[in-house]
Amino acid sequence: MDFLCRYSGYYIVGHKEPDGDCIGSQLALGSFLERQGKKVLLLSSGPFSRTEIASFASNFIDKPGDPGLDAASSGVIVIDCSSLSRIGVVAEHLPPGLPVAFIDHHSAGEPTGDVRFVDPLAPAVTCLVQGIIEAVGAPTRQEAEYLLFGLCTDTGFFRHLDEGSGDVFAAVGRLVAAGASPKRAFTMMNGGKPFASRKLMGELLCRAETKFDGKLIITSMSLEDQQRYGMVGRDSDMLYQLLLTVADMEVAVVVRQESPTECTIGFRSRAAIDVAVIAASFGGGGHRLAAGLHMVGKAEEIVPRIVEAFAPVFSK
Repeated sequence: MDFLCRYSGYYIVGHKEPDGDCIGSQLALGSFLERQGKKVLLLSSGPFSRTEIASFASNFIDKPGDPGLDAASSGVIVIDCSSLSRIGVVAEHLPPGLPVAFIDHHSAGEPTGDVRFVDPLAPAVTCLVQGIIEAVGAPTRQEAEYLLFGLCTDTGFFRHLDEGSGDVFAAVGRLVAAGASPKRAFTMMNGGKPFASRKLMGELLCRAETKFDGKLIITSMSLEDQQRYGMVGRDSDMLYQLLLTVADMEVAVVVRQESPTECTIGFRSRAAIDVAVIAASFGGGGHRLAAGLHMVGKAEEIVPRIVEAFAPVFSK
């Protein structure tokens, strides 16, 4: 808390390709700090292509502008990642030499920063931000909405929580008591999807292949798919939900061609397999049950490499 009291202004920065947890945490923390009399700028490199966060894009900028905050009395708070390398083009526009604090729940990342509040056991960064706010008092209704939305997106509306999560649900109870609505959070997460996204999902399901006696399911998305259905048609979370319901499967992988020379790869594990280890072997990272990375190459070349990386895991 000392870092959050020390300065008059804060740049609150999220990782590139933000998700609901990142955005919700930034918005809630920014609101809280403004209530404490601080000046706040919310920064994000975007893109806000996920339908559930698109409406929040206007709250963020990708560079501080001129004038920004007073560099002599300002700090940087990096949300939902533990490295400045993950914040994208925003890093090029931050004033140099500012003190930096990281708030994160990922175990990966360089041990840098003046302050590191990192808890890999937290199911979402919003849980950590909620703790910060509640150390002073209750969140406002709007802050509670942001926090619940972020928690719901990172836990798949609590699907990824297991036994021993009583403290998380107790925290959810306090957010609901403060005015947050689980119904609204669910609608924000899952509503408003274009019809094209359902058509694209059908294509990806048809293209999916099983490996290692059905334990691994992998599919890929081409540039042609995205040109046909539109970038907004991508709905990875729902696709993972469907794949993870297949009997006897352990891991789902989606390889997405982002440009003619680069792909993103997403991993989801049902329970037993630590996909963060596989992602890290290619330079990526994440959680035991959810991880990802960027790779240079074409999807048809990358898919066999990903399958090969799982061979030692499934041969045990």
